[in-house]
Amino acid sequence: MKRARIIYNPTSGRELVKRQLVDILQVYEEAGYETSAYATTPEPNSARDEARRAALDGFDLVIAAGGDGTINEVLNGIAPLDKRPKLAIIPAGTTNDYARALRIPREDPLEAAEVILKHKTLRMDVGKANDTYFANIAAGGLLTELTYSVPSKLKTLYGYFAYLAKGAELIPRIRPVDMRIEYDDGFFEGKASMFFLALTNSVGGFEQIVPDAQLDDGKFTLLIIKAGGVADLLQIGAEILNGGKHVDDHRVIYKKTSKVSAMPLTNDQLMINLDGEYGGDAPMSFENLKQHIEVIANVDDIPDEALSSRDEKKLREYEAKFIEEADKLHDKK
Repeated sequence: MKRARIIYNPTSGRELVKRQLVDILQVYEEAGYETSAYATTPEPNSARDEARRAALDGFDLVIAAGGDGTINEVLNGIAPLDKRPKLAIIPAGTTNDYARALRIPREDPLEAAEVILKHKTLRMDVGKANDTYFANIAAGGLLTELTYSVPSKLKTLYGYFAYLAKGAELIPRIRPVDMRIEYDDGFFEGKASMFFLALTNSVGGFEQIVPDAQLDDGKFTLLIIKAGGVADLLQIGAEILNGGKHVDDHRVIYKKTSKVSAMPLTNDQLMINLDGEYGGDAPMSFENLKQHIEVIANVDDIPDEALSSRDEKKLREYEAKFIEEADKLHDKK
């Protein structure tokens, strides 16, 4: 029998995973996995170290049950390895961006676990920032402090409202930073409020920020927000909500790229956010590892435009149909 290890944060999401753990274990047993569980501890890198141990011990599946931070830690435990187990997600955080992109239920941990019963997986891109990995987003600039500056207890108690409160606190401090961002076909050098590198189309709970992101094409979606004032940022925010019109704004650079490097041009600190947590300071280099991790996903519910593999499949189908029609015409002659 195959083996699975659930790595869960016992304090995430009002402790729903903890309360439903017996039923969740049963779901993975039903899917054909001998399943055990590990509760993370306050020790640094608890989830990462357990994920690495399970992978090296030959587990076939590792399940990250918690918020985006727990998913990031588990990813960092298995992504560096040559032989990597499959990854499953049970979201129990505040925004759950990764689960949103994979169309995994975000309100009920048991429903999220039951996605395994569909027996479908997706090979997902993974980001690498120097020697650290990330699943969903890397970002730099003052406002990117927002996600890791909200205390975890406030996230648990107040959820998204905790972020809104912290955002209101940070608004008076917004100012651009002199930075240089290099990407595949060019560079930006000058003042910018922030930059984003997205692997999915879900950033902070919004799907309009990177509306054309693909999960498996080996490319980041890079956004550089050149605007420096609060009014500019509010206007761009309105364009994001109004159907993603920000991608054509002259204050925004919007690119597809497989590699990026970021560095400050002055003594200003350029803090880097990786999946909602502080990931160190620039200078930093980023690389997209194409289809690096096999993930349990609600594949049938993911839009076609979010998967390059579906584009390739359609192309092969068109080619086969073209050859078939050409053969028919040849036979008629």
